[in-house]
Amino acid sequence: MTSTAKKTTHLASHEQLNILLIDENVQRAESIVTALGNSRYKVSHLACTQAGLLKQVDEIQPDIIVIDIESPNRDMLESLHTISHYNPKPVVMFSSQQDTETINLSVQSGVSAYVVGDIDPERVKPILDAAVARFKAFHKLKDELDDTKHQLESRKSIDLAKRLLMKTNKMSEEQAFHSMRKTAMDTGQKLEDVAKTIVSMLRSLEQGHEHD
Repeated sequence: MTSTAKKTTHLASHEQLNILLIDENVQRAESIVTALGNSRYKVSHLACTQAGLLKQVDEIQPDIIVIDIESPNRDMLESLHTISHYNPKPVVMFSSQQDTETINLSVQSGVSAYVVGDIDPERVKPILDAAVARFKAFHKLKDELDDTKHQLESRKSIDLAKRLLMKTNKMSEEQAFHSMRKTAMDTGQKLEDVAKTIVSMLRSLEQGHEHD
């Protein structure tokens, strides 16, 4: 089973990237291996579509997943969704299925590039390049949004803790902030963690007084 610990994927432009290739057609798969022979992409493992995708990814830890399938089934899409959530990586899917619903479901499951039609070995490298670039851009934006959200939540906790200290201990805003910062420095904690502890303690005290 794929590890549930979230991982951050870094795909440097110069490093070799290992591919898990899932294809029932051995001859076609071999032509892809040959086409990628002089590139930074290396097919490290071939698997049939019946192989458990989560198990394969967990054991091999590829940098990229390339799937050639007539039509992705629900099990495969659910597996890709799990991978996208816990261990994201670029996924390129070649499929003969071209209806909008299947394409949308595939993209929502984490597919970076959905290509309708048979694999053309000569086109594989630029398709992989585009998929990797799109994946990197998406996750860079996502990381920036996550950082911004974290900073806003941290600021809210600190401001709330200041207000509670000001109200409970009759402190000025500056005194409340310096008190929290000193506690953080003395205990080796982050300021936001100190703020959360203060909020939790003071709210517990308020609730206790309400029941008295």
